[in-house]
This record gives sequence, C-alpha cells and structure tokens, in this order.
Amino acid sequence: MDSAATPGLTLYSHTGVAYRFDPGALCLELLTTGGPGPYARYEVLHQPADLAVWAGRSRLTPTPELRISETEVADARRLRDALFRAAIARTRGEPPAPGDLKVINEASAHPPLAPAIGPGGDRRWAGAAGGAHLLATVARDAVELLTGPFAHRIRVCAADDCHLIYVDTSRPGRRRWCSMEHCGNRHKVRALRTRRSEKE
Repeated sequence: MDSAATPGLTLYSHTGVAYRFDPGALCLELLTTGGPGPYARYEVLHQPADLAVWAGRSRLTPTPELRISETEVADARRLRDALFRAAIARTRGEPPAPGDLKVINEASAHPPLAPAIGPGGDRRWAGAAGGAHLLATVARDAVELLTGPFAHRIRVCAADDCHLIYVDTSRPGRRRWCSMEHCGNRHKVRALRTRRSEKE
C-alpha cells in the first residue's frame, strides 16, 4: 500500500468545516467518491478529470500522470461500488457477494501502476499510465486488505449520521470514529452537554 507522508483526505462536513479522514487504505479512500444505492447522491466521478483529481488527493505518491477514458470512469464507479459492498459485508462478518468479488478480481488482474526510481533518486511511476492501471492498483490494495490481517478491523464510523468506512490499524484496535476532529469531537461535545443537563 503506497502511503504519502501524511496519508488521508481532507473532507468537509455538511456545515463546510474541513477535517482530516484517514481510512487506512488506498482502496477505502475511493469510497469517499460516492457509492451504491443511497450513496449515489454523493457521486463525484462523472468524467475523466474527476478520477484524476481523486488520484491527486489519494495516498498515491507522487501523483500519477494518467490518461483516463470515459469507459474507465464507469469502471471506477463499478469497482468502487463493489468495494463498498464488500467492505460493508466484512464489517458484518459476512462473505462478500460473488459478483462484487468478480469485479474486484477482474480489475486486479490488469497491470497496476509501476513504481520506478528517477535519475535523481526520486520516486516516480514508470511509463504511460491509464485509468486501468490506477484501478488495478486500487483493486490489488483491496485484495490485500480483504484477505490480510486487518480484514476484521474494517469498520463504519460509530456516529449515527456518518457512513465513512475505515480500517483500524491502531495497536489497541479501539478506533470508533472516522476522525477525532469531526465525529469524535461531536461525540465529546454531546456527551459533555448530556452530563451538564443531568446535573441541572
């Protein structure tokens, strides 16, 4: 899993407040772009530029230069939705649906982005890359996560009105919130108000 110096995404609450969300894996970062069913209203992957913007915000480093087709954007949405359902199934202790595994495995079968070392010793991506390379990289990350030692730690934020999915990579394994800045802080404020009202 490729990690930037400060992995995670900057998201915005419904009130416009920015906060940092680190889902712990590249594949889970893709889930912030929309999703199946009721999450379709959050869709942001409409055209090739949208997928390129997501790649630039993701933990892939450096940002790959991509040539993305309209078909590959549709493939990205299909992969994301399959990943979303597979991750939710894992949080419930259920096996992912065969159809979703097929989508993930088909994407994973393509060549991924290939890392290389530049003349100055810097990290770069080798050769011309397309959307399929990006999706293969995401899918392979998902295979690692869903079959690896942290698969049982894939979770949904404990806030009732938040549905962000993350993998708890902390040593104690007690992470409850998508972000302590956001949902964790809201929980603290509500708990404080409850205690104060009980004393009155």
